[in-house]
Amino acid sequence: MALEEGARSCLLRYRHRLEQDIKPSYLMDHMISDGVLTVDEEETIRTQHTRKDQAVALLELLLRKGNHAYISFYNALVKEAYDDLANALHGDLPHTSPDAHKGSSDGCTPYVQTVLSEGGVPQRPVVFVSRPELVNRVREKLYRLQKEHGWITVFGMAGSGKSVLAAEVVRHQDLIEECFPGGIHWLSIGQLDKPDLLAKIQSLCFRLEQSLDSQSLHRTPNSLDEAKERLRFLTLRRYPRSLLILDDIWDSTVLKVFDIHCRILLTTRNRSLADSVSGPKYEVEVESGLDENKGLEILALYTKTKVHALPEDARSIVRECKGSPLVVSLIGALLKEKPNRWRYYLRQLQQKQFKRIRKSSSYDYDALDQAMSASIEVLPDEHREFYKDLSVIEKDIKVPAKVLSVLWDLEPEEVEDILEEFVNKCLLFVDRHNKPYLYYLHDLQLDFLVEQNRTQLASLHNKVVHQYQQHYRDGPPTSGDEECLYWIRFLTLHMAKANLSKELYSLMFSLDWVSIKAQIMGPAHLINDYVEYGPILDKENSEVRSQFQEFLSLNGHQLEQRPFPDVVQLALSQPQTSDVYRQALLQARDGASTGKLYFDWLNKSSVENLSRLVIHPHQGSIYSACFSHDGAKIASSGASRTLKVFKSTSGEKLTEIQAHDDEVLCCAFSPDDRLLATCSSDRKVKVWNVERAMLLRVFEEEHEEQVNHCQFTNTTQRLLLATCSNDKFLNVKLWNLNKPSSQNTMFGHFEPVNHCCFSPDDTYVSTSSNDGTVKLFQVLSANEWKTINVGDMFAESDEEVFVKCSTWTADGKRIICAARNAALVFDVETSEMLLEIRTNRLSTVQYCHACSSSNLLAIAFSNYAVELWDLEANKKMADCSGHLSWVQRVQFSHDGSQLLSCSDDQTVRLWETKKVHTSSAVCLKRDSDVLFNDDEVIVSAADNCNRLQVRDGRTGSVLFQSEEQSSRIRCTCMCRQPSAVALGQEDGTVQVLEVPSGKLLATLLGHTKTVLHCRFSQNGQTLITSSEDATIRVWRWQSGDCKVLQGHNEQVRCFSLLSTSPADTRLLSWSYDGTVKMWDIESGEKLQDIEAHRGAILSCHVSPDGCLFATTSADKTAKLWHCESWQCGHTLSGHQDCVRSCRFSWDSQRLATGDDNGEIRLWSVKDGSLLRICSRDGKDAMDSLHGGWVTDLHFSPDNSLLVSTGGYVKWWDVEKGEALQTFFPRGTALKRIHVSSDFSTFVTIDSIGILYILQRVA
Repeated sequence: MALEEGARSCLLRYRHRLEQDIKPSYLMDHMISDGVLTVDEEETIRTQHTRKDQAVALLELLLRKGNHAYISFYNALVKEAYDDLANALHGDLPHTSPDAHKGSSDGCTPYVQTVLSEGGVPQRPVVFVSRPELVNRVREKLYRLQKEHGWITVFGMAGSGKSVLAAEVVRHQDLIEECFPGGIHWLSIGQLDKPDLLAKIQSLCFRLEQSLDSQSLHRTPNSLDEAKERLRFLTLRRYPRSLLILDDIWDSTVLKVFDIHCRILLTTRNRSLADSVSGPKYEVEVESGLDENKGLEILALYTKTKVHALPEDARSIVRECKGSPLVVSLIGALLKEKPNRWRYYLRQLQQKQFKRIRKSSSYDYDALDQAMSASIEVLPDEHREFYKDLSVIEKDIKVPAKVLSVLWDLEPEEVEDILEEFVNKCLLFVDRHNKPYLYYLHDLQLDFLVEQNRTQLASLHNKVVHQYQQHYRDGPPTSGDEECLYWIRFLTLHMAKANLSKELYSLMFSLDWVSIKAQIMGPAHLINDYVEYGPILDKENSEVRSQFQEFLSLNGHQLEQRPFPDVVQLALSQPQTSDVYRQALLQARDGASTGKLYFDWLNKSSVENLSRLVIHPHQGSIYSACFSHDGAKIASSGASRTLKVFKSTSGEKLTEIQAHDDEVLCCAFSPDDRLLATCSSDRKVKVWNVERAMLLRVFEEEHEEQVNHCQFTNTTQRLLLATCSNDKFLNVKLWNLNKPSSQNTMFGHFEPVNHCCFSPDDTYVSTSSNDGTVKLFQVLSANEWKTINVGDMFAESDEEVFVKCSTWTADGKRIICAARNAALVFDVETSEMLLEIRTNRLSTVQYCHACSSSNLLAIAFSNYAVELWDLEANKKMADCSGHLSWVQRVQFSHDGSQLLSCSDDQTVRLWETKKVHTSSAVCLKRDSDVLFNDDEVIVSAADNCNRLQVRDGRTGSVLFQSEEQSSRIRCTCMCRQPSAVALGQEDGTVQVLEVPSGKLLATLLGHTKTVLHCRFSQNGQTLITSSEDATIRVWRWQSGDCKVLQGHNEQVRCFSLLSTSPADTRLLSWSYDGTVKMWDIESGEKLQDIEAHRGAILSCHVSPDGCLFATTSADKTAKLWHCESWQCGHTLSGHQDCVRSCRFSWDSQRLATGDDNGEIRLWSVKDGSLLRICSRDGKDAMDSLHGGWVTDLHFSPDNSLLVSTGGYVKWWDVEKGEALQTFFPRGTALKRIHVSSDFSTFVTIDSIGILYILQRVA
């Protein structure tokens, strides 16, 4: 009888200790006495030269013997006083009693079954052949994970039984108890895309958290980064000694997601996958074929025959199957039903009459083709047709029975029975880890089916679409289950392959479909569809296809937010000529009739969006982004410490690498696009294989400070990598990737070097430094060739000049340097400055890049702008606006057709070089005033040229524009009668101008610092202003008379009249000094003065009934005050950040407050109780619940709705505290919103100066 697996594992586990300690000669005497060892065997062992060699030989012999030999060996250890070794072997002493042996020989005790079942480990197949040698080899490796995390790779070809082996290995109670008491968790991977992988990990996290208390439950992770961190937490903290089995891994990038310092066993066809992860690694190879005896054993089990009783044809069949477990099982399943057909099936295999799928392959294609054909032929005719339908399934895709239920128009139970028949005949595989079960074909089976049915594929796909349309007449499924995911993901593919062009147009040119697919699959899948099926869609209407693709490309980063935004509302911001907008407006009108809120951006025609694609690849600033040389891929890196590679057409992520231990400051493709280099604040330079996401080289010894930039040579002829750093002396280096240390170090700079760049012919490398110079070094000799003193060009200032970067023109004759607020063009030979491009003094040039195929230069600025300049004409060619923070990098694609930019706003933007142009659009400042006159909307605001503009908001026409002012305009207000506008300036000056003539009516001097707020009285005769000088001035502006209200100790940012009645002359003011004061503006007398808060007062509002006023403060509280008694009625506590804004409802019954964390609270004015908290469930990925501070609040006249501004505009249901709609501006940081009296029109200006006139759709 063979040695029990438990005993065998124990011997393997303690083999090393036994070989070191035992003296075989003493032990063999006892074993010969027990009759388990022969004299000849003893003699063979004694002939070994050393004691250790004898011990090795004895243990090898023992492993080939049975249970009695193990027991005899154990007893010999006891008798020879090897107590510690005997104790180690005691736990696995075989049960020699037949009754005791029953039920435990396979290791499947109830405990083991429970653990494996809970972890999703698949059960043994019905026909199972043990492979104890392999099982024990893997178990031996698993025991090495007892005290440390690590990786065990079980590798071999498809069909070799890796998955069955992995499941069998853990059917062992001692192994689980000793090594993995935290459980065994099985995850089937396959060739997943990122969304499917995320779904898998979400499911695993859900399973792991089910056994935890409800306090420990978290929301479902929404990204792979989140899922990885959740899994890391669960495996390290909740299940610290558990084993994660990853079955069928194909991609090293997938494996990186599980690089979380836990214990992992993986099965794969690729032996080198684990090279990309960290930690101890062990390998076990699964041979590509079964030996003949194992093959015969499988056939014997299928046919319920003893091996020795099998016919002679059985051996021939095994040989023809080439030992493949998959193929032998296919034939065995056939023979199970027709056991008299040995000769027939052998003949089918021998005749080789089936067409080979691929001749050059590691698979046994001959045998598989033959077995497949033989298997299909015995199916009933109807089932054979069903099996043919499976030709339309994509490779590595698992399908739930409900999809096939729709396809075959059968009840799900009937479909499951048919599929079970296919599974039993090894024509189909089932993943039982999921509920419902998922079914899939092996890729060889699918290749065979596709080849067999090639001429019918279009009609088969047509059938899929027709059945779907019959089943889902009322619209696509939205449940999010496996069936829904299949249809949403693959319906367009089936339509395209069925040549159903009209149906494809109808589907993909539908906002409903866009909304459903974006929410379930994400925007990158959708954009890919428009790219992939573009040639088909363009035959119908290329303009509409372009409009939908542009809509998704520019709003994809919004569609990744959770909660999912309203697609119709997003689409209402599209141009009025766009089919996307027309559809959205129709849907918005339908929705409005049922009470839904939608808002049309009336003046959007005045705003252009020139970006082609907006991608949000990282959390945190993006410091570097670059095109691959073929333009198909973009790499990006930044504060998140990761390197990401994605498609330049859609933004779909291809690779993600946790690249460094600190911020990744630069990334660069090699000229053949096979490699990527990264450098970091962690002082390391790394080189990666792009396709395999594998680390190839690390240079970590030579740079002692952060490495700022890296770049490869422009050709592969002599591939070098240049790097530069903040080191004091050794700050520029050239690396040959075949050498462990740098090839050359360039000397010359004694301050940090920010950038390095090869000349087009790779003869020189230019370096840009904080010492104010650009140096040109010869690449071959590493000698300095030339120094360009950029700092000399700024002689008017004594400040240091830091050169940010340099870039070469395509001919290599000019070099452009970025420093301060200028890009300077120098002649390389003479070092003479040829051209100077200067921007305004408030902005610095962050980066510049010269196009290699034209005269264009791209410049990135700290004021969020990107500009294109023609170097020959010395003319600005384009403004590329859209970024919301500093632009860190710009780069042209190799052919010059595209430009990318990356920014601290966490986005990468792509621009088509030929489509961008200079913009005549004027940016407005956010301090504004608005008058609503019936249908007219009049807006006054300063522009980016420091001119005051008065505009018709609906038409965009400028009614009045002042001359450019010498001092910055900080506030403005308008008066209806007389028709005038006032402006307050940074130097304290106040002007009143007639509209529309522009005539200067008054210049009011008195404030000594910036004027922060101004407002006309109801009759227009009085103008009130407040200032940083801590005073308020009440002007009879026509006469110049002025009353000064003094008393505040700090700036007065705002004030409010207590009522709109001309008879009420009381004014309320508040300040950063924490006080609120009441004044009589007629007499200038201070009526009241209280210290309201410990911190600065940020807002104040008087209730419409005039009985109360509210204050909010940086001390995180709001307070309600009685206007008559000036007593504090209630202190409203609960906000976790500065309370920035407040507003009473029109009935004075509620107060809304908003804070700097984006949270809005609704309070009862009567008793100060909290009624609702808005925004709590809406935290987005950027920075707060509202995309920023809540800066303004307004109730609707009936008090049922509330509008708020922050990073965007939101409308709320006051009773429920639920968000009803969100408008996302192009910029962010909205300061305030002006609302018409009927709550139908809303006016605001964003951080990049865009004016929004929003009107509720009726």
